[in-house]
Amino acid sequence: MSDTLRDQLLGLGFKAPAKPERTNDRKPDRRPDARRDGRPAGKPQGARPAGKPGEGQRPARDGDRRPQGKGRPAGARPPQGAPGKPRSREDIDLAKAYAIRAQKEKDDRIEAERLKQEEARLRREAKAKLEVLLEGKSLNAEAADIARHFPYGGKIKRIYVTADQLKALNAGELGVLQQNGRYVLVTAAVLAEAEAVFAPSVALKVDPDAPAGDDPYADPQYQVPDDLVW
Repeated sequence: MSDTLRDQLLGLGFKAPAKPERTNDRKPDRRPDARRDGRPAGKPQGARPAGKPGEGQRPARDGDRRPQGKGRPAGARPPQGAPGKPRSREDIDLAKAYAIRAQKEKDDRIEAERLKQEEARLRREAKAKLEVLLEGKSLNAEAADIARHFPYGGKIKRIYVTADQLKALNAGELGVLQQNGRYVLVTAAVLAEAEAVFAPSVALKVDPDAPAGDDPYADPQYQVPDDLVW
């Protein structure tokens, strides 16, 4: 456009177009190691030198550790004092009754075992005393050939005696004791002492004042059935 035409247009009220601003034609440096101040990019000023892992770091404290996830682990007990279902009076009384019963049964078992052991100890001591008492006092005769039967321990037992011993035995002057599985013929006085020491050892004690029918085995002619189990 010529100056004349431009002047004419300005004269008519047209404004001159604004001049475009000048821009820096230099493109910014996009290199990662470039900085605006021209220095190469590197470690920030004041940064600590690299070292071994963990050096220069504050050690973790127990208070800094937080459990991962939400809620308690499976099977974990609720914290102390956590509210729960209150136990009724009936449940408490029933629990106490069960506890008392269990303790009573335990005490009874202990007492029964104590009595059993005490009884076994007394039997051992009594048998030992009986053995001492019967030393040299047995009247069993090797020539005895008469069987004298008598009930003992729920079964029919027998001891061999002579004719004179049978009469004395039936008269209550002699008696029979059981010692270690064998039957010993003794005098009435020894029988009484043995009974005081260990009563279960008395196998045959005849009462001379009792009726003859009370002891059918007193007759030497009394026959025992062949099929009787001894």
